[in-house]
Amino acid sequence: MDLDVLNMFVIAGGTLAIPILAFVASFLLWPSALIRFYYWYWRRALGMQVRYANYDDYQFCYSYRGRPGYRPSILMLHGFSAHKDMWLSIVKFLPKNLHLVCVDMPGHEGTTRSALDDYSISGQAKRIHQFVECIKLNRRPFHLVGTSMGGNVAGVYAAQYPEDICSLTLICPAGLPSTTDSKFIKQLRELQESERIDRIPLIPSTPEEMADMLKLCSYVRFKVPQQILQGLVDVRIPHNDFYRKLFLEIADEKSRHSLHENMSKIKAPTQVIWGKQDQVLDVSGASVLASAIPDCHMYILENCGHSVVVERPRKTANLILEFLALLHSTDNNKKQA
Repeated sequence: MDLDVLNMFVIAGGTLAIPILAFVASFLLWPSALIRFYYWYWRRALGMQVRYANYDDYQFCYSYRGRPGYRPSILMLHGFSAHKDMWLSIVKFLPKNLHLVCVDMPGHEGTTRSALDDYSISGQAKRIHQFVECIKLNRRPFHLVGTSMGGNVAGVYAAQYPEDICSLTLICPAGLPSTTDSKFIKQLRELQESERIDRIPLIPSTPEEMADMLKLCSYVRFKVPQQILQGLVDVRIPHNDFYRKLFLEIADEKSRHSLHENMSKIKAPTQVIWGKQDQVLDVSGASVLASAIPDCHMYILENCGHSVVVERPRKTANLILEFLALLHSTDNNKKQA
């Protein structure tokens, strides 16, 4: 082989070896860094930009794509112990000309965490209203989406600030009483009886506990490598004390049934999406909402658990788009009548 050609292959091989070795080293030694890089890359690939907004001395961190237009902006509220990037799997299937805003909930990720803050559901709704005013999202009514804890907050927000929103999507929302105990509720009761309430299943501290949490939250069984499980735990451990405090706050009598107490005040057209095999919050909650909210559209997803956003992102995105299209068509018909 020609020496120049051989040298070219050696140089090319060496150039490729460096990022490959760096990836392998990160995977084996710093899996949490790899996970952070993964979210950074995915945000960049989808065109989501991270920004900060301040309300007095309080800072909100959020990501966004697009600009306000003739269609309503969409604000997305994530669940307990998650962050704004959990919505990326759905963002992937939404049109790029839609104005999307995903905010870190109070105390989560880049949003201020303060021991003096009110983390009750009502307190979080007030903080989200401050954020909305900061970025002037409510110049025109927007579509509000929330899942799990974020669904509880979204429902209370819709009841308390009806002029801000034009429509609402609740995905497996918390804040409702249930006639049927889910697997998660049964686990909590067992832990209370054994006085081990500090071992909350949604706050893992080991890779094994992380695997159990994923099984609890998902009907689909994802095969997650041990190193990735370790990385997921490493990212969460520094925040676990806060998560425990937050969980006790939202599970307290003041917040436990906040959505149920406010659902009769929700006047905006509402869409409820729930995984039929949800083991965290029983699917019967969907019927409770459908019977209490006048203009409510209910969708139960087969072979899907609590993590609807992760398990069925394309279906969820399509349901939201179809719901918005239906409302737009209805509005046009009313104007023509």
